[in-house]
Amino acid sequence: MKIERETLKKVAVAAGAAAVVAGIVLLIVFGTKQCSRTPQEGGPVSEEEQSAANLMYGIEYENYDVITERVGSGQTLSHILGGLGVGPAKIDRIDRTCRPVFNMRGMRAGQLYTAFMEHDSLGQRLRHFVYEKNPTDYIVVSLVGDSVTVRQESKEVNVVRRRETAKIDKTNNSLWNATIAAGMPASIPCEMEDIFGWSVDFFGLQEGDEFTVIFDERWIDTVRVGTGMVWGAEFRHNGKLYRAIPFRQDGRIAYWDENGNSLRRQFLKAPLKYTRISSRFSPSRLHPIYKVRRPHLGVDYAAPAGTEVVAIADGVVTEKRWDSKGGGNILKIKHANNYISGYLHLKGYARGIAVGKRVSQGEPIAYVGSTGASTGPHLDFRIWKNGTPIDPLKIPSDPVEPINAANKEAFEAIKGRIIAELEGNVPDEEKVVSLDRVPEQQHRIEDLAGENE
Repeated sequence: MKIERETLKKVAVAAGAAAVVAGIVLLIVFGTKQCSRTPQEGGPVSEEEQSAANLMYGIEYENYDVITERVGSGQTLSHILGGLGVGPAKIDRIDRTCRPVFNMRGMRAGQLYTAFMEHDSLGQRLRHFVYEKNPTDYIVVSLVGDSVTVRQESKEVNVVRRRETAKIDKTNNSLWNATIAAGMPASIPCEMEDIFGWSVDFFGLQEGDEFTVIFDERWIDTVRVGTGMVWGAEFRHNGKLYRAIPFRQDGRIAYWDENGNSLRRQFLKAPLKYTRISSRFSPSRLHPIYKVRRPHLGVDYAAPAGTEVVAIADGVVTEKRWDSKGGGNILKIKHANNYISGYLHLKGYARGIAVGKRVSQGEPIAYVGSTGASTGPHLDFRIWKNGTPIDPLKIPSDPVEPINAANKEAFEAIKGRIIAELEGNVPDEEKVVSLDRVPEQQHRIEDLAGENE
């Protein structure tokens, strides 16, 4: 096989020699050769395996000169194919033939493409062109005589199930740092926030907190291309254990606690990423500016000016105004069950926020400031129930929905297997691999299949 090494060298330089990119390039150019083995490494190589080892994107690459590059900024299909010696009429035909499968006008800068060039008496001609839409899916354009064919294929993805634990300590004092230090993918912190966002105060993590998570990791050869299903998790926070059990109810997969209550709650634990709580709910507090004692009917979250503030729950904006009594820019939102949330001393409001607007839980609504009677940037956050102020740190937050009575038995079966896996290694046959049937059904189907063999 002839390979234009200078072209491959440019790919590595353009990518900054990043490890993932290097892995992808190795996969594309050399990966299939790694499938071959000597008899000492695992027995003789069959004809089928040898044939597969000589394929790249399903093409016998040894018959061609192979050029692998990346789409440059501003490059189009015409630019690339023209540089490979394809004429305007053929390029137009390729473009039109591709559209039902993939519109090549959607090619993105930085994505890989590979050209398979054939030598004959007339010189070098393009026979196959492959464009990678993403790390797993690719488009193959083949030119045979006057015909143009297009197909979309996917690389083989291997799924690896992992169980990992991360701990909060002085060095790794945030969810992100602890996760990365434990060798987990960067997507896991977001998964944890999505699952436990109503139970765990991620902005108030303490040394000694820890979490364990079971998740699928997706690989192509030696390159990680993402994560998949989170099969269960537990979080120890402030001495309390929270568990998350996945279960499908009403056609939707969600996470539930050990008692079958949804982990999704009416209210988030906090409306922003804060540095610390600088003042708590109190019937009598010495005001830092007025130097008199009076009630402080909210919680002050210290945070840098401009920090995003989100809605604590679904609701409708009822007030957006300047408070002349010291609150500065304020916002109030009415929620279900006669709750109202208030946000004071704001620097400004998120785009589109206006009285009467309906907002969703977690939606950006404003930004931390120091307007009104304030000694520094912070959010004064307040909650009223039936018009009476209550401590935001003690607000009751009921689950959105419980497991239905009809699903209790199935939930308990899955819960038992998930908890066993969270607490230690269990045999593969004991692991939950599908939420469409309970483990007992799963094993019964396998047993019946064995009996019929």
